[in-house]
Amino acid sequence: MEKMKFVKNGVSNKLPPGFRFQPTDQELVFQYLKCKTFSYELPASIIPEINICKYDPWELPGNHGEQDMYFFSAKEAKYRNGNRMNRSTNSGYWKATGSDKKVSVSSSISNGGIAGIRKSLVFYNRKSPNGSRTHWIMHEYRLVSVETTACNQSFYEIDIGDWVLCRIFMKKRSNRMTLNTNVDEAQPKFFDFMMAHKSSAPDPTTHFSSSSSCSSSGEVCSSGERCSYID
Repeated sequence: MEKMKFVKNGVSNKLPPGFRFQPTDQELVFQYLKCKTFSYELPASIIPEINICKYDPWELPGNHGEQDMYFFSAKEAKYRNGNRMNRSTNSGYWKATGSDKKVSVSSSISNGGIAGIRKSLVFYNRKSPNGSRTHWIMHEYRLVSVETTACNQSFYEIDIGDWVLCRIFMKKRSNRMTLNTNVDEAQPKFFDFMMAHKSSAPDPTTHFSSSSSCSSSGEVCSSGERCSYID
């Protein structure tokens, strides 16, 4: 599939070679998702709009395996009269894992009672409950309203807006596991080589005991066996 080109007013805003889009959670929530939700001007036209549910993760436009992929996706209800979001695709589904993470900025900065929530999901092949876990990970960011109680405790109740921001990437294998695998493959097998050499060479101990004689009938030879004179 051809890589997606990000365009604004007919001008390509695709990053040139050597540049990377690596925003923090706070930047994604308060500089991009918040602006998208309230129709403010975005810092850069670099995050495209797609329907995540219409693509399997390996079909998404972008540099698979090279960089994280970022998308705005409209919220889509799984059921007509429900609030649960649809996360099924043609070949599988996204399943939540772990607990949601709060995304906020310094308390000295006012956000108008708005915070972000990051949900982690893993993609499963095939339909539930017979899906098989893959290495595809998605961080889904959404805006919520923050309510403060009389005890000055904050809690999050209502989702804001019709958009979520998705960061999708392939989970990398353990570097330690890869390193150990490479060492095992590259390490010469000195032990096996020496054992093979030893088995093919004559035993010097056996040769010595057969060619030498002992000084007395009760003497023990170097081979460990009891010898006797031969007249």
